[in-house]
Amino acid sequence: MTTDKTLINKRRIAKLVRQLLLELGENPDREGLAGTPSRIADMYEEIFGGYRMDAELDVSFSEDTDAVIAKDIQFYSMCEHHMLPFFGKIHVAYVPSGKVFGVSKLVRLVEKYSRRLQIQERLTRQIADELVRMGVKGALVIAEGEHLCMKMRGVRNDSSITTIA
Repeated sequence: MTTDKTLINKRRIAKLVRQLLLELGENPDREGLAGTPSRIADMYEEIFGGYRMDAELDVSFSEDTDAVIAKDIQFYSMCEHHMLPFFGKIHVAYVPSGKVFGVSKLVRLVEKYSRRLQIQERLTRQIADELVRMGVKGALVIAEGEHLCMKMRGVRNDSSITTIA
């Protein structure tokens, strides 16, 4: 996958998924799996789209306010260690310097960094760092996530993880 605006090579990904199914002892041509390699390639293009996204936070509105808080922004990401999903809610707070961002811009910022192979700690920090780069006086990001890599394998624990940046 590239970090520019080009699309991923879905044909190659489908071929690799087909090979994976064969390695698992499956018949990729059987009913139920016949279109799976292509569906997974399409899904990867969507869920890893953050590599090709701009947050477009340059659109802002003049406003004099003490702080802005956007709560409960849902996110979905993929653990880079096990390629299993983790998901939850992110709360973004910032102190503007004369201009505020529209709420949809904050959602896009979360999507930019969550729709890629990721760890929650880095995701939280990247969102806060981007806000600071955009000129806010201060930023706080809290992410609450559930990790399927913890639930399905290893410790098999249902606890959630909270990170702050």
